[in-house]
Amino acid sequence: MSYVLTTLNSKTEKRLSEYISLREDVREKLDKLKENPRRTNGAHPLHGKLQGKWSCWLGSNIHLIYTIDDKEKTILICAVGSHKFTNT
Repeated sequence: MSYVLTTLNSKTEKRLSEYISLREDVREKLDKLKENPRRTNGAHPLHGKLQGKWSCWLGSNIHLIYTIDDKEKTILICAVGSHKFTNT
């Protein structure tokens, strides 16, 4: 069973929608993420102040930060953007 994607807030949802509309491969990478959120698109756990969250790449400079709820089978997207963004 695959996971369901949700976004933390409307700003994150809007930004993600923009990337999806600009690049065909982003939707494909999100579909792969739903199947295996810990091993897809270079997924890796974060450390420090972002401990408990995960990160992966959706494109050359599109970075996704998310949390995984295995019990509810959901992925909460906390932030998306370049590596320099700080909206987590």
